[in-house]
Amino acid sequence: MAKKEIHPEYFPKATITCSCGAKFVVGSIKEKMQVEICSQCHPLYTGKQKFIDTAGRLERYKKMIEKSKALKDSKVKTKKKKSVEKKVKDKKKS
Repeated sequence: MAKKEIHPEYFPKATITCSCGAKFVVGSIKEKMQVEICSQCHPLYTGKQKFIDTAGRLERYKKMIEKSKALKDSKVKTKKKKSVEKKVKDKKKS
């Protein structure tokens, strides 16, 4: 026995709207949808580079890189400082 009324309603003419303004009519279980990128504005299809920064990901990535560089620089300075201290200590022993 097949259960009735378990499938969502199907809209054969659902409208999908892209942030670039393009509209598509497709079959879907949602009547209207919004998308950020489509085949008309995607860099793969257009050949133009476009940065899509959702929820500040690009800024978060740049911040992480800066933090990593700062940490690396501080480690290098600490190593140099220890090296200099060791040389001074070795000279005092001599």
